[in-house]
Amino acid sequence: QVQLVESGGGLVQAGDSLRLTCAASVRFSNYVMGWFRQAPGKEREFVAAIRWSGGSTNYADSVKGRFTISRDNAKNTVYLQMNSLKPEDTAVYYCATASFGGRWLVQPREYNYWGQGTQVTVSS
Repeated sequence: QVQLVESGGGLVQAGDSLRLTCAASVRFSNYVMGWFRQAPGKEREFVAAIRWSGGSTNYADSVKGRFTISRDNAKNTVYLQMNSLKPEDTAVYYCATASFGGRWLVQPREYNYWGQGTQVTVSS
């Protein structure tokens, strides 16, 4: 069983930055860590992912150039640095993990374990 705990959400103004943190209880080298978000009335959507092994990354087009995902293997922790935040980034942000399997996973159903989520609100 893998436990994930997110932190770092909050209320910010458009153009501000936030860093989200996801602490994992265990790390498997062939796993990928993903960040998703869900706004009210919308489906959960992929934001970014990173492999524990090697650190390669994948991003949704909507956040490329503004968000950066990184990891600290020694701490079993993944970060999501969010810059130039926009009101449309407002959502509950979740981290999740799954076996990599040779391709990037961007659908929520492909991830096995989830955190409880952290709210990010961006005011205009």
